[in-house]
Amino acid sequence: MEMHKRVHARNLVAWAESRPEVLVLSGDLTSSCEIDTFRDSYPERFFSMGLTEQNTMSFCAGLAREGFVPMMHTFAVFMYRRALDQIEMSICYPNLRVRMFGFLPGVTTPGGATHQATNDVGVFRTLPNLTVLETGDATDVESVLDLSEQIDGPVYIRMIRGEIPRLFPTSEPMRLDTPRVLSEGTDITLFTTGICTEEALRAGMLLKSKGVSLEHVHVSTLKPFDSPQITASAAKAAHGVVTMENHSTIGGLGSAVAERMAEAGLSRPLTRIGLGDRYLHGSSKRYLMAEYGIDAYGLVRRLEEVLGEPLGITAEEVAASPVKTYVSEGQLEAL
Repeated sequence: MEMHKRVHARNLVAWAESRPEVLVLSGDLTSSCEIDTFRDSYPERFFSMGLTEQNTMSFCAGLAREGFVPMMHTFAVFMYRRALDQIEMSICYPNLRVRMFGFLPGVTTPGGATHQATNDVGVFRTLPNLTVLETGDATDVESVLDLSEQIDGPVYIRMIRGEIPRLFPTSEPMRLDTPRVLSEGTDITLFTTGICTEEALRAGMLLKSKGVSLEHVHVSTLKPFDSPQITASAAKAAHGVVTMENHSTIGGLGSAVAERMAEAGLSRPLTRIGLGDRYLHGSSKRYLMAEYGIDAYGLVRRLEEVLGEPLGITAEEVAASPVKTYVSEGQLEAL
């Protein structure tokens, strides 16, 4: 599995070169959101707004009304908690082309509850006109700019940073409301998003070796959520449907899948794997994923419950799985 460093930093500079209408704004977290290279490359198109998220979102609305495409970068938690009123009334209500990049979602920061965006998708899914996307690998990060350009309205993007894997070929970019089917099966249908997709891929080969027929679907669009692939894949599951996300089990991917299944009249058991109805404590990403059961081994244990039988897969076997997780010491800091 290939690992790539600072993907957004490089991609944004190249992508914006021929788009002078694109402006980048920072919430005093420039290098932490990988936009320092953009600042150095196009200083006249970069705005450091400081810790003024509410005013910044209103400023973005004004820029969009003047024909610019503002791209606001900050930690996800500061975006949706501090500036929700401005996002809703100044940006979403008039349906303006503002792009909001929320970094360090869920357990990707060790900063504890003050820094962890664990219900941002649940909040933003309720806002009319807003598209909600989540990146899961380098290909998603590279292609999300092209995708956002096609959307005539505001977009919120859950971003990953630092050293990240390439799970999908560059020939298969992120597409709006188009899930990727990573494996086909009839025992269990598994929907994953964000960093949880890599974990599911690590477990996938071991599950196959134990005779588990797994339909694995990677979801990158969390709103709109209308793809017929969701219900088609869910309908194939003989034992049940499972969702796995770096987010609360309330309001995110699990809730979206439940809504679609109910609307389609699909009577399948649904198991939602996520961060639960809680605030998290601070620690490394790897520790938190294991603690809250959103890593590969946690997935195996929950699938055993769904199947009603032990699979005989050990934590050591999961750790040695070919799709390995890379943890950079440089990503263990909150900023």
